[in-house]
Amino acid sequence: MTTPLLETRGVWQRFGGLIANSDVSISVGAGEIVGLIGPNGAGKSTLFNLIAGVLPPTQGTIWFNGENVTQMPAAERCQRGIARTFQVVKSFETMTVIDNVIVGALIRNEKMRDARRKAHEVLEFCGLAPRADKLARDLIPSEKRRLEVARALATEPKLLMLDECLTGLTPLEAQSGVALVRKVRETGVTVLMVEHVMEIVMPLVDRAIVLNLGKKLVEGKPADVVRHPEVISAYLGDRHAVGA
Repeated sequence: MTTPLLETRGVWQRFGGLIANSDVSISVGAGEIVGLIGPNGAGKSTLFNLIAGVLPPTQGTIWFNGENVTQMPAAERCQRGIARTFQVVKSFETMTVIDNVIVGALIRNEKMRDARRKAHEVLEFCGLAPRADKLARDLIPSEKRRLEVARALATEPKLLMLDECLTGLTPLEAQSGVALVRKVRETGVTVLMVEHVMEIVMPLVDRAIVLNLGKKLVEGKPADVVRHPEVISAYLGDRHAVGA
């Protein structure tokens, strides 16, 4: 059996009396696009933070590329190949677009000229090359989302974690974002994404993992997940029920 690229084993996260994640075990295989979905408060963002290394889990372990990274800080996980975007865009607003991406590229490139070359390549890939010399604060919201992706890709990840990168976009912008995610996977990068726009994310992902009240509710192929009675009840609503 092939070892998953990412695996959480019995992960718990407690904040005082609040249980944000309860015995969560998931796996993501190399080359997959996996969607992490669920209602607000389900524990998705906490699980993302645990995987990225923002904080260690209260209990359980996190494995990446066959290595136990549970106690490894975020910077070291990035070196190992885990990159992420943020739900609330965290661009350096007073820096140019290219300089934002250079920050990510410096993870792999010690020389500035190499980091700049990498940043230009990534901006071209993400469709932001014409905006390279603009200040980040001057980008429109959809471009800022792309800048988040570009900066993460500049670290040359094995796993790209996307936190609601398609949320708040127009239908046309969202479809363009879907095309970018597919293009990322074509380069060999595995994608784990939190998303709320089900009509967009379900045709995109290979598998969906549903969290509810901190626990894994169900996982499987998107077509099966959206028809699961517990998923409909907890999250999707009656309009997703079969025959609705």
